[in-house]
Amino acid sequence: MQTTCGDSPNYLIIAGEASGDLHGSKLVSALKTRLPKARFTGMGGARMREAGVDTLFGIERMGAVGIVEVLGDFDHYYKVYRRLMREIASRRYDAVILIDYPTLNLRLAKQGKRFDCPVFYFISPQVWAWRKGRIRDIRDSVSKMFVILPFEEKMYLDAGVNAEFLGHPFVDLVHPSRTREESREKYSLNPEVKTIGLLPGSRMNEVNSLLDVMIQAAEKICSELGSCQFLLPVADSIDPDLIRQRLGANPLGIQLVEGEPYDVMNSCDMLIIASGSATLEAGIIGCPMVIIYKLNPLTYMLAKLLVNAPLVGLVNIVAEEEVVPELIQGKVTAENICAEVLAVLRAPEKEKAVRERLHKIKSTLGDPEVMKVVAKRIADVMNKLDANEKTPV
Repeated sequence: MQTTCGDSPNYLIIAGEASGDLHGSKLVSALKTRLPKARFTGMGGARMREAGVDTLFGIERMGAVGIVEVLGDFDHYYKVYRRLMREIASRRYDAVILIDYPTLNLRLAKQGKRFDCPVFYFISPQVWAWRKGRIRDIRDSVSKMFVILPFEEKMYLDAGVNAEFLGHPFVDLVHPSRTREESREKYSLNPEVKTIGLLPGSRMNEVNSLLDVMIQAAEKICSELGSCQFLLPVADSIDPDLIRQRLGANPLGIQLVEGEPYDVMNSCDMLIIASGSATLEAGIIGCPMVIIYKLNPLTYMLAKLLVNAPLVGLVNIVAEEEVVPELIQGKVTAENICAEVLAVLRAPEKEKAVRERLHKIKSTLGDPEVMKVVAKRIADVMNKLDANEKTPV
């Protein structure tokens, strides 16, 4: 049996990539407000460490995408897995908090169940896209699932999972720090010239795969429009010097911006953006975009066999329709990207319609202060467990 936590619970919290690190830090801060004596150990990045998590492993080597990429660093992944499994087996923790990252975290959830440790899961695995059979494992091992997409709650409840939609954390996080006009002035943008944002992703393998074709598309767009200006927000996880090296002489004058992705999005007329959580962030900002993505060919072939999802861009998935175009794998060409961008920039009515549809998507994502509500739910469950000598719920 677990130790009785009272007002000083000991949590094992696991995040595996940059977005999970951010959400984990916010959740830890919210939990500490309710339980100032709570202790947190686990895996995370700089933000979780700043929030007070004693990290056994960092996330720097945990962001590989696809089977091929993971196999390239298998020894490290296996070391992390074994250590975290032993941590749960040690019975030192009152509960486990898992954030996204299902390849590892679903295995840890089973370990929590095995050792009678309550498991809270924030950000559901995308069982609606592939391997739907995992929902049975979730039902059997997760004490409480906090989903962040509106349609997920009913799916889980129908399958017998204790799940709840409390809102998406982006509602609190995604806010430009300045007005559109202020940002455009700061970036010295010409209001008479179209501005396009280039967002090649937060992982270096994404940058390697997508940046060159983005630049080629930018050249074609500039040629078609006569003049154009480009912003490239550099993710915190990417060394800007590596981007500068890739740009070389930079004849297009692509302007790198560090640390201000939302102000960049808010300044742009259009975005060329890697598929991922950034597409939903851009949707909340309300900026039209074309989504692109390329995987290792073997990884993509396997994904095609396993994944059953007509849409890949998160903003489209939330909308349950293709609000903005998606170009995947072989369709990711400079010609195709240019055509999709010009289809919006040359049609003001279409741009207006896309912005209005994106605003409706934002309204479905719940109310602010999501993490405070999640922290309250976790505290409530832990109090109930204390009252029942930690009999699993």
